[in-house]
Amino acid sequence: MSELIKLTARIPENDAGRRFDQVLAELFSDYSRSRLQQWVRDGAVLLDARCVEAKYRVSGGEWVEIVAELAEDSEVLPQAIPLDVRYEDEHLLVINKPAGMVVHPAAGNRDGTLQNALLHYDAGLAALPRAGIVHRLDKDTSGLMVVARQLSAHKSLVEQLQARSVHREYLALVQAQVTASGHVDAPIGRHPRDRLRMAVVESGKPAVTHYRVLERFPAHTLVEARLETGRTHQIRVHMAYIHHPLVGDPLYGGRFRLPAGASEALAEALRKFRRQALHARRLEFIHPASGEPVGWEAGLPADFEHLLAVVREAS
Repeated sequence: MSELIKLTARIPENDAGRRFDQVLAELFSDYSRSRLQQWVRDGAVLLDARCVEAKYRVSGGEWVEIVAELAEDSEVLPQAIPLDVRYEDEHLLVINKPAGMVVHPAAGNRDGTLQNALLHYDAGLAALPRAGIVHRLDKDTSGLMVVARQLSAHKSLVEQLQARSVHREYLALVQAQVTASGHVDAPIGRHPRDRLRMAVVESGKPAVTHYRVLERFPAHTLVEARLETGRTHQIRVHMAYIHHPLVGDPLYGGRFRLPAGASEALAEALRKFRRQALHARRLEFIHPASGEPVGWEAGLPADFEHLLAVVREAS
């Protein structure tokens, strides 16, 4: 079974000089690079109404149009993995993802992912790109995600994400005292030396994070973070950039250090918390079918709740 998809996007001016296939991978990140390259070879991808090779260097400002047959994804197998489904209808699902679950299969995580679980929960999702997943959470970030169940819903949700109209709100426990609420407007790209990490770099993609102080503790701050854009590791990178990395963050948190005068209970809780203290607690968007605003909220998972209780007790 396959469906015909039609996609359009405009190449940003600052992508001038880049390879066509590299730009495609960023514009249409819900599709694998190999699938996009195959569509280019098949003539299903047009650049300003003409076919070009994958290695073609773009000028910036061109329009891309894709008209292609989307076959069922046979590379990812369904697996009976429990899901915390907070809402569902014929158009979409809202999932509360646990920390430790990878969203998409990749090298080192070929199964046990959210995509595997979704394909078992609803076999019809195999006809959608990446089983209907339209945005991501890092493996060790918990919280709410929306999944499309129809191509029309997928298109609507992707457009809302691109228009920055989806409200995504996170809770984060960060190091040191944040003096005031504010925002970070700093471009994010691949780290120039460590390819596993992202960083604030001049050549990066625009990224904006708003944060609000909720509670201050002697050596930590609980903040509410709201994404205006959705770059890889965005909150983690931006909070580290302003010298308030997330507690437990293995990539951006720096060398582990206990706060001065930490109690035994706090020291134990911090040592045992082996992931970034980040939870996607609220998600709001316009429902693709009804056109009405909808929203959901998910409380902190047990490990984060325990850590926060110990931090409060130690204050």
